[in-house]
Amino acid sequence: MESTNETLSNVLQKARYWEHFAHQPVNERQRKLINMQFDGFFGKLTSSKWAKIAKCSPDTALNDIKDLLEKGMLVKNKEGGRSTNYSLADV
Repeated sequence: MESTNETLSNVLQKARYWEHFAHQPVNERQRKLINMQFDGFFGKLTSSKWAKIAKCSPDTALNDIKDLLEKGMLVKNKEGGRSTNYSLADV
């Protein structure tokens, strides 16, 4: 029962997120990585992980991330410098 509640909560959270940002255009890489965050991606999301998962260059990964930061869809976590990582924005 608890597992079902957790799954349902995650589905509803994902739906609310996409509904909240429905007016924001995103590319396939961005959509894939955002959905991975909801579907159990473990660890901190960094630009290097983004590049590996999305199979793109580090510059493209950083551009994707910057775009999502500007749209308010991602937030930069407090750790800075070489350990910069990102999380989904709360809606």
